[in-house]
Amino acid sequence: MGKIKDKFSKIGNENDGKMPLSAKNYILLLIGFAVIVIGFVLMTGGGSDSPDEFNYDMFSWRRITLAPIMVIGGFAFEIYAIMKRF
Repeated sequence: MGKIKDKFSKIGNENDGKMPLSAKNYILLLIGFAVIVIGFVLMTGGGSDSPDEFNYDMFSWRRITLAPIMVIGGFAFEIYAIMKRF
């Protein structure tokens, strides 16, 4: 029983003096967050002022293709920023 406890104590003590994420990780997280926000901003708009007319700008390439790719890419970059060790 003592050997198992020693192995777990070695694992736990390895990172006690360090923060889990460095400043570079936080910078990467901010970049990923900015990409996600830009993706959501690109999705906005396309509505019409009057309910009697239909505006086809809602189905533009920017809103249907580019913005979701940017949002998903931003979330993937966030995962990378959390997992990256410097």
